Amino acid sequence: MSDITQLPRLHPDRLGALPAVVRRPSYPRERLRAGIVHLGVGAFHRGHQAEITEAAIEAAGERGLQWGIVGVSLRRPDTRDALKAQDGLYTLSLRSADAEQLRVIGALIDVLVAEEDPEVVLDRIAHRDTRIVSLTVTEKGYCHDPATGALNREDRVIVEDLCGSAHPVTAIGYLARGLQRRMERGLGPVTLLSCDNLASNGDTLRGVLLAFCAEIDPALRDWVAARCTFPNSMVDRIVPKTTADDIARVSGALGRYDAWPVVGEPFFQWVIEERFAAGRPDWEAGGAQFVADAKPFEVLKHRLVNGSQSMMAYMGVLAGWPTTDRVIAQPAVRTFISDTMARETQPTLPPLPGLDVDAYRASLLPRFTNPALGHRTRQIAMDGSQKIPQRLLAPIRERIAAGLPFPRLALGVAAWLHFLRGYDESGNAFPIEDPLAQPLAAAMAQAARDTEKLFDAHARERTRVRIIAGFAPVFGDLGQSHEFVDTVATQLEALCAHGVTGALTRVNQTT
Repeated sequence: MSDITQLPRLHPDRLGALPAVVRRPSYPRERLRAGIVHLGVGAFHRGHQAEITEAAIEAAGERGLQWGIVGVSLRRPDTRDALKAQDGLYTLSLRSADAEQLRVIGALIDVLVAEEDPEVVLDRIAHRDTRIVSLTVTEKGYCHDPATGALNREDRVIVEDLCGSAHPVTAIGYLARGLQRRMERGLGPVTLLSCDNLASNGDTLRGVLLAFCAEIDPALRDWVAARCTFPNSMVDRIVPKTTADDIARVSGALGRYDAWPVVGEPFFQWVIEERFAAGRPDWEAGGAQFVADAKPFEVLKHRLVNGSQSMMAYMGVLAGWPTTDRVIAQPAVRTFISDTMARETQPTLPPLPGLDVDAYRASLLPRFTNPALGHRTRQIAMDGSQKIPQRLLAPIRERIAAGLPFPRLALGVAAWLHFLRGYDESGNAFPIEDPLAQPLAAAMAQAARDTEKLFDAHARERTRVRIIAGFAPVFGDLGQSHEFVDTVATQLEALCAHGVTGALTRVNQTT
């Protein structure tokens, strides 16, 4: 890295010196105006929405120059610090097993750090140029109950924001206070666009934001409800965390030091409901698809893509397989993921006219196998309480209602419960990174106490599952389902007795 940092910095003045194979902005970047404010300007946003906005700006000519992006980091200044010397430029590296495409993205024209200067962020949301405020703040950033989608009024930071602290802390607080300024200044409405992996992400954002607004200003609640729009959307692209090796490789290929490139897979899908209050970029130019109802596509991605990733992640962490390509290379895992998708998950999907679901499902195993991404299982395993409800519990509910078995999905849930112990099969400890880590740990401790004197293995695991599944913010009423508790307990018993590989071997023999 020391040699790489000695290279000239990636900068607008040096774009002409980049290798010819590297794509770069072809529009007058100095004339961009910020039509989009994006909260959560991490790798995921820079690896999908910013790239597609880049394509839209280039395709629309003069009209596209209104769609520059101001990114907002809610807390950490690392993205701002890395990109400031580059005037917001960064490289997107799309990698497959045998090829890499490099593109310098210019759509990001500024990065703000909310914690350092909240007034600037609020004024940017309330700026007359702003037409869209989008979000990738992860599931936990919505401060909601994962099982119901409702605003969690017991969340400490939500309580702070509702009590009128000097400046907001949460994304929801920033949205509410920024929109309040728009209303007071007589400015027009905006579109609030969630790009996070939430069930009905636009509807969820609308619900938590309106509930928050109603607490602080009923007139604001009515203004937002009547004038702003909240399209549901689904984004599908694997974007792992950038590593030091990625920075070195990309910088070497550019001949310029890029302090924070983004790595992603070539595959891309973005499905968005056509509901925009103040216009939008020509995102079709980058491959976005506009529909009347995005929810079926959300369900498709949450259950087939994200559900498979979560199961691979928990099994990988437990067994000591650090990346998803290493996990899916295990024959037992590959069979398990393929059978889970085909036998248990796909039958729960809603109708998807015009989509060959069998072909889509078949395309996922090669994507998971991509060794160029190095998608780490520990990264995917974070925040399970926010992910498990829509990825695994939702299809399980439907299978229970239909009287259908779900041993494979149950093994995925059991793997998460086993993961919550905080150590792998070799006895190596790891932290549980989850916004509900404390109440989950309390439920685990209660289960340990209540099963301490139970010597029958199935009775022990059944009691354990019943206690943990009684945690309603994650499981809703599933803890009251004997079928759910018994099926998950059977798989948890197998994991405890035989380890990940043994449990997989057994469930793979299930018809």
